[in-house]
Amino acid sequence: MYDYIIVGAGSAGCVLANRLSADPGNRVCLIEAGSRDRNPLIHVPLGLAFLARVKSLNWGYKTAPEPCLGNRKLYWPRGRTLGGSSSINAMIYCRGHRADYDGWAKAAGSQWGWDRVRELFLRMEGNTALSDEHHNTDGPLSVSDLRSVNPMSKAFIDAGLQCQVPHNRDFNGTSQEGVGTYQVTQRNGKRHSSARAFLDPVRHRKNLTIVTHAQVQRVLFKNRHAVGVALKGREIIVNPSGEVILSGGAINSPQLLMLSGIGPAQELSRHGIDVVYDAPEVGENLADHLDITVMSAAKGRTPIGVAPSFLPRALTAAWSFLTKNTGELTSNAAEAGGFVKSDTTRDRPNLQFHFIPAYLRDHGRKTSWGYGVTLHVCDLLPKSRGRITLAGPDPLTPARIEANYLSHPDDIRVMLDGLKIARRIMTAPSLAAQLTSEVLPGAAVTSDEELVSDIRARAETIYHPVGTCRMGQDNASVVDPQTRVRGVTGLRVVDASIMPSITAGNTNAPTMMIAENVSDMILRT
Repeated sequence: MYDYIIVGAGSAGCVLANRLSADPGNRVCLIEAGSRDRNPLIHVPLGLAFLARVKSLNWGYKTAPEPCLGNRKLYWPRGRTLGGSSSINAMIYCRGHRADYDGWAKAAGSQWGWDRVRELFLRMEGNTALSDEHHNTDGPLSVSDLRSVNPMSKAFIDAGLQCQVPHNRDFNGTSQEGVGTYQVTQRNGKRHSSARAFLDPVRHRKNLTIVTHAQVQRVLFKNRHAVGVALKGREIIVNPSGEVILSGGAINSPQLLMLSGIGPAQELSRHGIDVVYDAPEVGENLADHLDITVMSAAKGRTPIGVAPSFLPRALTAAWSFLTKNTGELTSNAAEAGGFVKSDTTRDRPNLQFHFIPAYLRDHGRKTSWGYGVTLHVCDLLPKSRGRITLAGPDPLTPARIEANYLSHPDDIRVMLDGLKIARRIMTAPSLAAQLTSEVLPGAAVTSDEELVSDIRARAETIYHPVGTCRMGQDNASVVDPQTRVRGVTGLRVVDASIMPSITAGNTNAPTMMIAENVSDMILRT
């Protein structure tokens, strides 16, 4: 019997395991459906370009047909290993905008407002490059500058300046707006995932049990009190005063709640699931950042390329990494980027760029030969909302993902403006001098109607699903401000699914912060 059972050893789960097991009086069990994080592609930063193809490390979800995207089924990679998606992402360290947390405070109270979350971000951060009022240098999560930045990424920054976008050294500093290189969650040139930062240092604790290759099928209840979890062929039980904590993410956590009898009663009954508590909002409020790219061919061989001529550089990069943890293999691919407004009426940035000094098609699942660059732009504050529902009562059947991208009419205008700004930057002098032709959307695509059609045909996720177990002070929310599931006892959800609204930026750091905050709440009780 355990005091805490944590379901999911991802960005949030590893933080929880670390903090809750710090008290030797707590017995903690951390359960992960995937494997140990031993694959070398995880730890070599540029290996992320191939991780989408490694099925054993990736849930590899697909959405239902998206009505506003030509009924395409979009690919949603999510990490299935220790560290979760922090073991397969682009390692960008981004807290979001303080206005995001002003919104959270209105929804869930001051313990989720900017002053509190800023304190938590600082506590967790071990920044090796910045030391000022906005950063901490001795926290467990290593945050660093990139060791290798491709000249094309620097040309992108110059192109932004030529388009009157200011340079920004620190997207987590005084202002978010501008272009620059990203800081990354790396230590000594290697990925510093949530598992590396929070789990590895405490594996030796006798009161911490880590279980891998174990998919939880449902939460067990007795009189609406969570008493444990069921896996295939066995059960793991908590002490009467203990808690089950779901940290499976925006897809798996609502799915597990519904499989356990917490969700829309009509939906559960349709699948033959006994209703423990009728919670209509479970799975609702799904938000994500939709992304469109501009891809151009390079004149020379400066970008990272897939070609025989790149082989000498690849060998040099491998030697540099093996001997000194330096060189091109330390790149996170999305080296540079920035935040801008889609129009001047905005009070804060609502678009984000990710610049890759290479071709990138289909999340890296398709080989793109030659030398080129890819500029991503996503809508940071989408109004469209989707939902997660059950495809069936079998826990091994993936949930149904209805992202409903562009279902709100305002979102397509933002995406169109973003695509136009991205094209303008790609044709600014510093980049134009090194590029030959636009591959996608293609020079022939010029009118608004054609560009909108291109967005609907090509736009993809930039991997930030949140919100499906919404946190709030209102009784309709799935979890309360302490992330306790409403209608039952002994059960919490702690991951990106509880976000009341999506943050304006990459969601990995905010997800770890959520776990840090809830750990404090639990340990104070």
